[in-house]
Amino acid sequence: MPPPLVLITGASSGIGQAMALHYAGLGYRLALVARRSQVIQSWLDAHAIRPENYVIYCADVAQSGQMASLAQACIAQQGLPDVVIANAGISMGVDTSVPDDLAVMANILATNVMGVAATFGPFIAPMVARGSGTLVGIGSVAGIRGLPGHGGYCASKAAVISYCESLRGELRTSGVKVVTLCPGYIATPLTQNNQYTMPFLMSPEVFADKAMRAIAAGSSYRVIPWQMGVVAKLLRLLPNTLFDRLFAGRPRKPRVTDS
Repeated sequence: MPPPLVLITGASSGIGQAMALHYAGLGYRLALVARRSQVIQSWLDAHAIRPENYVIYCADVAQSGQMASLAQACIAQQGLPDVVIANAGISMGVDTSVPDDLAVMANILATNVMGVAATFGPFIAPMVARGSGTLVGIGSVAGIRGLPGHGGYCASKAAVISYCESLRGELRTSGVKVVTLCPGYIATPLTQNNQYTMPFLMSPEVFADKAMRAIAAGSSYRVIPWQMGVVAKLLRLLPNTLFDRLFAGRPRKPRVTDS
């Protein structure tokens, strides 16, 4: 029997790369998905991961047709994955009063929300037929409560959390697990331009280790690090007036047009 297979989107940087490296260390074969396939190839070469242990797929998760074709190619070439991690995501600030920013928000939602569904969708029926598999959606603590200047990203991650919860219920008796992981602040390209304090900032490598432990343990939902989970729960309990006052004047996530 071949080693188990994990498919990871957004594998060209940050969390995706870190999780790929951890799974490779456990003996998994890799199906790595990103728009920047050459970046993945350079990274694989630098880490001396053997060519027979991976396949790179170039696709945009926001394009459901591309993801359907990718899934067919993956199943034909490598087999049905044991774990599918919908990690690809983008983040930038939006100002709803600026017409051009509405297109930016639509792109965030297409990538971060529809991209998760497009990643999972083609694998669900085959996994159900097999009676096993794990679907992992990468949410965020930003999806637990909306932050000023982060409307697009917060809305997208709130949708991911709710979508995965719905899907988990739908697949409850199928043998297919749905895991929602909500990172706090992780030192990746998504956070490097943030102009505000990021408590409990964590490296992608440390996050990947904790994430894989949560997946292996069969957790349905996990905030990483746990300290951010406590903070998020407390923020959720705050009355709106106190929450709004606490975050008044917080710097906006940089917008596309910010230089």
